[in-house]
Amino acid sequence: MSIISKDIQKAISLLENEELVAIPTETVYGLAGNIFSEKAIKSIFETKKRPFFNPLIVHISSVDELETIVSEIPKKAQKLANAFWPGSLTLVLKKQPYIPKIITAGKDTVAVRVPNHPVTLELLAQLSFPLAAPSANPFNNISPTKPEHVERYFKDDIKMVLDGGICKNGIESTIIGFENDEPVIYRLGALALEDIEAVVGKVIIKNKKEENPDAPGMLEKHYSPLTETILTTDIASEIKKYPTKKIGILAYNTSCKSDEIVSEIILSKASNLKEAASNLYNALHELDHKNLDIIIVEKMPDIGLGKSMNDRLQRASYNS
Repeated sequence: MSIISKDIQKAISLLENEELVAIPTETVYGLAGNIFSEKAIKSIFETKKRPFFNPLIVHISSVDELETIVSEIPKKAQKLANAFWPGSLTLVLKKQPYIPKIITAGKDTVAVRVPNHPVTLELLAQLSFPLAAPSANPFNNISPTKPEHVERYFKDDIKMVLDGGICKNGIESTIIGFENDEPVIYRLGALALEDIEAVVGKVIIKNKKEENPDAPGMLEKHYSPLTETILTTDIASEIKKYPTKKIGILAYNTSCKSDEIVSEIILSKASNLKEAASNLYNALHELDHKNLDIIIVEKMPDIGLGKSMNDRLQRASYNS
C-alpha cells in the first residue's frame, strides 16, 4: 500500500498528532514535524539517522511570520527575505528564546525559510505551528525530488508522503547567515550567488564546516549515491581508468560516445543550468538503481547554479 497521498487534511491530522509527514517544496522533499513537539523532532533525527549536532530548517508560511521565529533581523536579511520569499533561500538568524534548542543544535541561531510550493504553503497556512523539515532522505544519501524517492527510503518508517509532484528547482535552498550584520553563504544552493549579490552586494562563502556546523549541508560527505561516484572534467579519460567496470555517465549537455558505458543521462541538452539542477538528483537516483560499478559525473560550468551543483557533486563523490 502506497504512503503517497494528496490529502492535505490527512497530513494536518498526522502533524497535529506529532507524526512525521514528507512534504514537497520547490527544492527537495522535506521530512516534516511540528517544531514544538520534542517527540516529532527527535523522530526526524532518528528516522534520518541524522546527528543531533546538525541543525534543522524551520519552514513558515510567509515573511510576516519571521519575527515569531527570530529575535533580530539585520537590514540585509530583511532585503533578502523580501526579494526571495517564498523561495529557495534559508536565513540563519538569532532565534526567539522559545524556539527549541534541539532544532538549532544548541545554538542561539535558527535556520528559517518560506518554501515556494503551493501545496506546502497551503499546509503551513492551516497549521498552528511551523514545521522543521530537513530533506526526506537517510543522512548522507541523495536528496529526494519525487514522492517515489521518499517512499523508497521511508515506506516502513512514516505514514505519509504529501504528493506535490516533482520538485522544480531540484537542489536544496541557499543558506545565508550573518556575521557583524553582513551576509555569509553557509551553503550554496538553488538560488544563484549572482542573484543574491544583485540584492545585497558582495557576499562571503563559508560552506564547509565539519565540527559544530553553523547550518545544515556543511558537512564534507553528503548527498551521496550508494554506487561509487567520480567527479571529473574529462569523462573520456576517466572511462579508460575502469576497463572492466559497469559504468554509468552523468553528463551536463553532450553525450559521451563509448562502448564501455552501460547507462548515460544528460542533464540539459540545451546547456541550461537551471534545467540541469532540476534534473540532478533524479538522475543520480536513477543511475544509483541500475546496479552499476561506478558513476562518472561531469563537472558543471563553475558559474551560477553550476557552482551549487559542483558543491553537491564534490560532497557526493568518492574522489573529493
